Amino acid sequence: MFQDVESVASIRARAEQRLDRHQRMMEVLTAALGRPRTVYVTLSIVVGWVAFNLLTPKLLGWQRIDPPPFFWLQGMVALSALLMTTLVLITANRQTRNAEERSHLDLQVNLLAEHKVAKLIALVEELRRDLPMVRNRIDREADAMQEAVDPDAMIEALAGASETEPVDE
Repeated sequence: MFQDVESVASIRARAEQRLDRHQRMMEVLTAALGRPRTVYVTLSIVVGWVAFNLLTPKLLGWQRIDPPPFFWLQGMVALSALLMTTLVLITANRQTRNAEERSHLDLQVNLLAEHKVAKLIALVEELRRDLPMVRNRIDREADAMQEAVDPDAMIEALAGASETEPVDE
């Protein structure tokens, strides 16, 4: 059990080691942007920008840096949105790759377990047939369970089932 936990941890550690410096930086930035304080900081900057450009000329007599409709503010917000979206996509792509690797590993482990279970059922059935004190009988379910699942046949069956299902529009 403990070895299994260590194996899972080592898989995660190897995935983290594959990250280069730039990817790590993107992950840190994405994590920082995904916090509630980012909303508060963004709102504070926007309110401060608008207040500065509306109140400074009246109070101090200075010229506005960005008069309404706040062209520069709109440009900064658009650029920030573009950068945030790109950061989130970069992080999501890496997480998708990791999820696909874990899914592939899960499939391999499940297929191996399937083969082991089928072999165990076959051995138990053989033992049942060989024991003189156990009544010999035909068990179609046990016979079927002795055969391991064929992944290719399963994929074809799933594809056929999805083709026959009606599509809700």
